[in-house]
Amino acid sequence: MTDIPETRYVRSGDADLAYQVFGSGADLVAIHGLPGHLEVMWELPEFAAFLDRLGTFGRVIMFDKRGTGMSDRVPGVPAAEQHMEDIIAVMDAAGSSRASVAGWADGAFMAAMLAATYPERVSALVLGGLCLKALTGGRQPGLAPDPDAIKALSDRIEGGWRQGLVAPVLAPSYTDDEHFRSWWRRLERYSATPSGAAALLRWAASVDPAPILPAIQAPTLVLERAEPYHDQASNRVAAAQIAGARYVDLPDVNALPYLGDADAVLDEIEEFLTGARSPADFDRSLATVLFTDIVGSTEKAGDLGDRRWRYLLEDHHARVRRALGRFHGTEVDTAGDGFFATFDGPARAIRCACAIRDSLRDIGVPIRAGLHTGEVERRGTGTTGLAVHVGARVAALAQASEVLVTSTVKMLVLGSGIGFADRGRHRLKGVPDQWQLFAVQHT
Repeated sequence: MTDIPETRYVRSGDADLAYQVFGSGADLVAIHGLPGHLEVMWELPEFAAFLDRLGTFGRVIMFDKRGTGMSDRVPGVPAAEQHMEDIIAVMDAAGSSRASVAGWADGAFMAAMLAATYPERVSALVLGGLCLKALTGGRQPGLAPDPDAIKALSDRIEGGWRQGLVAPVLAPSYTDDEHFRSWWRRLERYSATPSGAAALLRWAASVDPAPILPAIQAPTLVLERAEPYHDQASNRVAAAQIAGARYVDLPDVNALPYLGDADAVLDEIEEFLTGARSPADFDRSLATVLFTDIVGSTEKAGDLGDRRWRYLLEDHHARVRRALGRFHGTEVDTAGDGFFATFDGPARAIRCACAIRDSLRDIGVPIRAGLHTGEVERRGTGTTGLAVHVGARVAALAQASEVLVTSTVKMLVLGSGIGFADRGRHRLKGVPDQWQLFAVQHT
């Protein structure tokens, strides 16, 4: 599973700004839209997967705007020039003299302003949702904002912030997904105050990018989703004002780029920045994921002392790896006393988990294990995807010496002779819907 990158701080004027750096490749500054929170973002599997892939074709530099998230709270909304100074400060702190810059919503305006003002610092530009229209109205002809609609938007945000009232508008297909809405409410709580969020959204809907667009020199990709929150017609007008800009309209009802068909967004960005798309589906496949960890490891380490605990861990690791080799499992990651592995067959994965459990009993090391079968994405040495998050959450619910599986795994091993006991339906943290879980009784 993806680890949250280290959050660092840099001083810009009178404020401390929180930022993260992850991935590899040419530098890419990513400016997320509207209020956000660097660490809460990674808690949503869809957002984490989006950022994971973004980091495969760039060294991503991401930050919380002043007044939001983990950065210092400030009164009001900073002027555009202050945002420019903040972005430069973050780039300097990350050791980036020149980078591609991608922004969404108000972040797109900031990215455009940066490219026009500091052309020597911006090598390429990706603008998503550059022109916003209010939730209850539209825009006047051209790029000029509608003041009445902006006020309605501001009132709605300030009155309903932290209640998740905006989520159905930004992500209509997730309206009934209580896990997403719960995460969104948490993001609102941690990202900004109601008045701060309303002020930022009011500013984002009010700014007119038209005067700065002709000054942009960097190669530019303007992305739009054909949905009601962004202003499709104005974005076409905006793209036409940037010399040589490429405009792409992507069909999706969700305004947030990491939801819905997020791969379509990432495909366009990757091709624009690198000159090539990843081979379609070459790194995706169905797999069974297995997570194991030692039960009560903290207490056991304290009882044994550092030296004896280290020897026990070495023995544990050797036994797990022997079982993985026997059942043709692929070790993906080892973190402390836990293992993450994948298999091309769920029955082998179950038998491997049981073999690991049984082999560790004679050295007094109880483990728990969780399995799920689903589509995974392999990039480099990493393996990501919703199936990975599900497997990890299932393992966390297992009892000592228990091998716990999802109903998907149980269904796929029908006829194998493996027996199960029903463990009921459960909510898995950060994962949509309820999941029926089963404990392996015999293999």
